[in-house]
Amino acid sequence: MPSATAQIRIRRAASLKVGRDNLVNIAESLIDPLVFVLALWGVAIYTEGELTPPYLVLSVIMFSLTFPAPSRLALPLWRMIRNIVAGWIIMAGLLVFFGYASRYIKLFDDEAITLLLWLAPVCQVGAHLLFRASLPYFKTFQGGVKTAVIAGMNDQGVALARRVTDSPYATARVAGFFDDRAADRLVNPGAIPLLGKLNDLPRYANEHRIDLIYLSLPMVTQSRILHLLENLRDTTASIYFVPDTFVTDLVQGRIDFVEDIPVVAVCETPFSGVNRLVKRASDMVFSLLILTAIAPLLLCIAAAVKLSSPGPVIFKQRRYGLNGEEIMVYKFRSMTVCEDGENIPQARRDDARITAVGAFLRRTSLDELPQFFNVLQGHMSIVGPRPHAVSHNELYRKLIRGYMVRHKVKPGITGWAQVNGFRGETDTVEKMQSRIDCDLEYLRHWSLRLDVFIILKTVLVIFKDEHAY
Repeated sequence: MPSATAQIRIRRAASLKVGRDNLVNIAESLIDPLVFVLALWGVAIYTEGELTPPYLVLSVIMFSLTFPAPSRLALPLWRMIRNIVAGWIIMAGLLVFFGYASRYIKLFDDEAITLLLWLAPVCQVGAHLLFRASLPYFKTFQGGVKTAVIAGMNDQGVALARRVTDSPYATARVAGFFDDRAADRLVNPGAIPLLGKLNDLPRYANEHRIDLIYLSLPMVTQSRILHLLENLRDTTASIYFVPDTFVTDLVQGRIDFVEDIPVVAVCETPFSGVNRLVKRASDMVFSLLILTAIAPLLLCIAAAVKLSSPGPVIFKQRRYGLNGEEIMVYKFRSMTVCEDGENIPQARRDDARITAVGAFLRRTSLDELPQFFNVLQGHMSIVGPRPHAVSHNELYRKLIRGYMVRHKVKPGITGWAQVNGFRGETDTVEKMQSRIDCDLEYLRHWSLRLDVFIILKTVLVIFKDEHAY
């Protein structure tokens, strides 16, 4: 069986939504955005008699939030419908919330809002069902099902083959493998045959008109790869590399160019270029709206903290921020002490240092609210890896591989780890490892949509999280 690491990498590769040579992926990435826009325009024309500017602006916002759409072809029908409904509830809730907060919702007729709320997901489900039914025509238009072979009968090669074979919507079929190793060193691919040695591949590709060749060979065998590529120059097949497990797990891996020399990013921040502007703009907008809405609550909490115990209202602690630079993070004081030294014990259940008011603030995460000012300063984001005390960073960076990669982005008020149960005390290396794994997953798969999902899920989690104390 392929290793878990190989399966995860193949799964990630298969989930890529936009490919220049795959019409199926391109079409699927456009379904949700186009359905939402067309449904909104239809509602506008039905209720208003024309497309007014507010509807045009809203359609641009909806398209931006949903493009590119996630791939749902591999999901069973019931899971696809559940996924669509859940996604629409999140986006509709977001639009309604900010519509009321900004009062722009008054620009839209109540009948139009009600009609859109049920029409959009119905049209979305119908569009995906129609898309599934029309897939054979997409494959024909794209040139039919392509024939592929894989060089290397190893973990990642077999994982790729099974992924293609098991998918009812795959646009390729795997004819077989080529490998030079002895039979006892090969990974069992099931019903997919071994067709020959690597030297046999160029001749086979020409004789059988192979469309796709996947090179699943260890990168340490550079000379063998170069020799094979040289022999494959006489074929018309498209050739792709499948990364082997010798390469470190990629974070925002992509191909770039340095003075016309191609380089592969192994570990990169997702917030570069346009993404950096999108992330910063969303942080500013969300923070200003939230701080405006909770201003009375902040004053009440500040008074409660001041009256409940001696000490400052705001507790400042040194944390690591972007690129490992130290920042000062603000919190409402929830303890009788303000520790910021070399050895800071993490808060535990029934910790004697926690005040009565502080216990409530920590349980509901209200003590984190001043960090929205950190976001406005540009030191933090609303969503990102939670910042740890400097002393904890220095401890765990030595114990957990890849720990400091989380500092490729700004720390967040909430994060993927916090909404997945890894909130509160991390009294073992294993718990911290799980938290770091979630942080790295967030870096690999960041999108504005994921940020919105985490924000909304955080609201649900904080009121029932038994790990907060």
